[in-house]
Amino acid sequence: MEHYNMSRGTTFYAIGLSYKKADAEVRGHFSLDDNAKRALLEQAKQNGIESLIVTSTCNRTEIYGFAEHPFQLIQLLCENTKGTVEEFQKVAYVFKNKDAISHIFRVGSGLDSQILGDFEIISQLKVSARLSRKYQLFNPFLERLVNSVIQASKRIKNETEISSGATSVSFASVQYIMKTIENVSEKNILLFGTGKIGRNTCENLVKHTKNPNITLINRTKNKAEAIAGKFNLLVKDYANLQEEINISDILVVATGAQNPTVDKHCIQTSKPLLILDLSIPKNVNENVSELSNVTLVHLDDLAQITDDTLERRKTHIPVAELIIEDVKNEFNAWLETRKFAPTIKALKHKLTDFATAELDTQRKKMTNFNEAQAELISSKIIQKITNHFAHHLRGDDVSTDDSLELIKKVFQLEATTDNV
Repeated sequence: MEHYNMSRGTTFYAIGLSYKKADAEVRGHFSLDDNAKRALLEQAKQNGIESLIVTSTCNRTEIYGFAEHPFQLIQLLCENTKGTVEEFQKVAYVFKNKDAISHIFRVGSGLDSQILGDFEIISQLKVSARLSRKYQLFNPFLERLVNSVIQASKRIKNETEISSGATSVSFASVQYIMKTIENVSEKNILLFGTGKIGRNTCENLVKHTKNPNITLINRTKNKAEAIAGKFNLLVKDYANLQEEINISDILVVATGAQNPTVDKHCIQTSKPLLILDLSIPKNVNENVSELSNVTLVHLDDLAQITDDTLERRKTHIPVAELIIEDVKNEFNAWLETRKFAPTIKALKHKLTDFATAELDTQRKKMTNFNEAQAELISSKIIQKITNHFAHHLRGDDVSTDDSLELIKKVFQLEATTDNV
């Protein structure tokens, strides 16, 4: 289907920016927290946008949706973040129709991730879909598309080894710590922030470092306690952050704050301190690097680390791409069906009108007219005819567009039945 006009004559777009062209600072300008996402969806609804989803992770911020022009979606993003249109244009991408569909498949399947095979984005897509549905901004096209992407992601994870080894920033951070710090099991580790990345990092720290000296701090203490209880770790109050930093050897920052939460004034120790900032926007001020005892590593640096595992995962890309094409073909087949569904519906209405008129005529002519039997017979004939046309339109050996035009012309159907 050349034009994905599934939403009142508008076009399907994917607009956004990612780690490929936008550094951490710029990605931070376009980062959307939960409140900003809700505000964006509310504004989209007010602007007459029928369907969209928005995702914002440490690696990318994207909107997938229908619009008359992509600028409508770009404007929504810029008006709900710190980013400007000029800044967006320098690093962004805009995909349309089939290219937009291909893009969301690659993103959701981990092929476009900063660390190849990172499937954390799929959970973000699920959350985004639920939020859009809550705001009634989730039409059948987008629902089917997201479900197809989830299906492709599951198949790739199950049928290939593209997700073996370090497949996420959280795992890569722990891998980096273990390669960099000697006797890591004896070091004091402080994890500040217990969101999605923080939780995953915590789990990997416990599993791989075998370190009993891990402390958690979160602005909302009960969230940290819920995770700490699972692994029998220590939790401290947010008010104790500076004190805990100064007795730590390793600090992992994974908060969702829009501004830095840690700077050099928090650090009053002279012993070596490794800081990993896994946040977007950056949550550790660059000025900590002015301290000679501090080593600061950001998630963009971690993503550059390659190893044998990554090289092995690359060999599975061709199989993953075949899986994507398979699921995408199924989606396109459904899309073709959606394309002719309005015409079949209009045809059914037209045949029903014919039947109703003929039944009225026969009713007047026949004294023993059997109403129920006549309606049953006419209904079954109408169903058989419409099924026959639908079967024809699904065939691989016919031009769907030409057949639709012929059906419309023969039965004088309204041209407005093109789209749903």
